[in-house]
Amino acid sequence: LPHFHTNLETLQSKSAPSCSESTKQLAEPMCVGFLHRLYGSVTATHKELTPALMEKELLRACSVAQGKEARLCYYLGASNDAATRVTGSVSQPLASHVPVEKICQRLSSRDTQICELKHGADLSSEDLKKLRVLELRNILASWGEECRGCLEKHEFVSLILEKAPRHSQKREL
Repeated sequence: LPHFHTNLETLQSKSAPSCSESTKQLAEPMCVGFLHRLYGSVTATHKELTPALMEKELLRACSVAQGKEARLCYYLGASNDAATRVTGSVSQPLASHVPVEKICQRLSSRDTQICELKHGADLSSEDLKKLRVLELRNILASWGEECRGCLEKHEFVSLILEKAPRHSQKREL
C-alpha cells in the first residue's frame, strides 16, 4: 500500500500544472505582503490564534481588499463571489505560526491562477527577462495584444513594457 500511495503522488504531481520558478518568485511577494499584514494585525490584537479566528480575520480583510489582493482572496474562496472556499489552506497554517512565505509557496504550487497574479503594472524589465517566451506571450495575449514579427525575447519584453501602462490603467478602472 505505501508503494501505491507514492505512485499516486507521483501521478498527481505530474498531471497537475505548476508555476515556473520565475513565475512563483514574481507572484509570491503580493501574497506574502497580504498575509504578513493579516498575520501582523491579528497577532497585535489577539494572544492566542485559532483557525476559526484566522479565517474570520481573513474574510474581514478580503472584504475590503482591492486589485490583485482581491483576486487572491477570490482564489482562496475568501470573497463573496467565490465559487469554492479553501480558506483553511491559509487560516490553519497561520494559526499554527507557519511562515507566510511557506504558505504562499504552497498556495502557488496548488493553484496556478495565483501565479498569474503577477501580470500587472509592477512588472519590471528585470522581472520580465526572467520569464520564458511563452509566459511573455501569455501576458500579451491576456491583454489582447500580439507581438508580430518578434523573434527574440528582448522584443517581447520591449513590447510588454510599451503596452503595460495602457493595460494597467484599464485594470484600475
